[in-house]
Amino acid sequence: MAGIGPGQLLTVAFGPDAKFEGRIIEELGVLEAGEQIRVLDMLFVRKEPGGQLFTLDYQAESMGDTVAALLGLSGDRPPATGPSTPSPDAGGAFGLSVTEIRAMAEAMDPGSAAAFILLEHVWATGLKHAIRGAGGIPVAEGFLTEEALAPVAAELALAAQRVEERGAGA
Repeated sequence: MAGIGPGQLLTVAFGPDAKFEGRIIEELGVLEAGEQIRVLDMLFVRKEPGGQLFTLDYQAESMGDTVAALLGLSGDRPPATGPSTPSPDAGGAFGLSVTEIRAMAEAMDPGSAAAFILLEHVWATGLKHAIRGAGGIPVAEGFLTEEALAPVAAELALAAQRVEERGAGA
C-alpha cells in the first residue's frame, strides 16, 4: 500500500427514522472531485428486526465487496435490497482489527442501518510518507465529535482565530 494515501474505514450509524436524501453521496463526490479523498469502497447495511443483515446496493456492481470482506460478509454476502442508491423509499487495517469491524456490524440495533465507507485520504499521502520516512508509526487517529470537543471549545476558537490572524498577516 505504499502508493496509496492513508486509509480510513468511516462507519456511520443511522436510526430507523434516517432520511437518505443523497446528501452524503453528493458530499463524497465533492471531496473526490477536489482530490481530497478517494472512495475505495462503500457498503450500506441494514439490520432487520429479526437480526438479519441486508446490504443496500450503491453504484457499481462490485462496490461494497471489500468492505463486505472486512465485515465477514464475503462469500455469504447478504442479498441486496432496495434501489441502487439509498432513499427514504428503500426501507488491524485502518486502525481497526477485522474482529472490531465485524463487531460493529453485529452490534447494530434491529431496524438501524450503517454506512461503511472505505476512504483514501489523498490529501495526506505526502504526510504519510514523511511520517513513515522518519520512522514514525501512527498509533491513534479519529474524528472528534462536538461533544468530545465541548470542554475545550473556547480554546479551539482562540486557536482558530490565531491561525487566521497569522494567515492574514502573511
